[in-house]
Amino acid sequence: WSGAAFPAFAQSTGADPEAKPEAQTGPAEVVAPYDDKLLRLAEVLGAIHYLRNLCKSGETDQWRKVMEEILVSEQPSEKRKATLIARFNRGYNAFNEIYGHCTPSAVTAAERYVKEGVLLSSQITSRYGR
Repeated sequence: WSGAAFPAFAQSTGADPEAKPEAQTGPAEVVAPYDDKLLRLAEVLGAIHYLRNLCKSGETDQWRKVMEEILVSEQPSEKRKATLIARFNRGYNAFNEIYGHCTPSAVTAAERYVKEGVLLSSQITSRYGR
């Protein structure tokens, strides 16, 4: 899947053939069949980005860069890109509201999110070849 939107095809309605077609607002956005997993992955990456930096893992921007690579690879529409970024930020902000400093539970949460991220990535790539 290339991420390109497909044009909608007009259907014959039996209306006056001389009538002008209504202005189209553009093609409907095509959503990838793996979008639910991709959106969750974006959220997981945001959470990992916050937690790993909070606990001074030395990774600084690694997880944000992974998200940027996904955006480059997907070549999403502006709307879809904004949705993916919003999900990344949601994951980040969820833990920003909970943890102000590194705790053992923050370390555990980061480890769990890394495992979930690996699983999601594996599921997306094995099924959809991305």
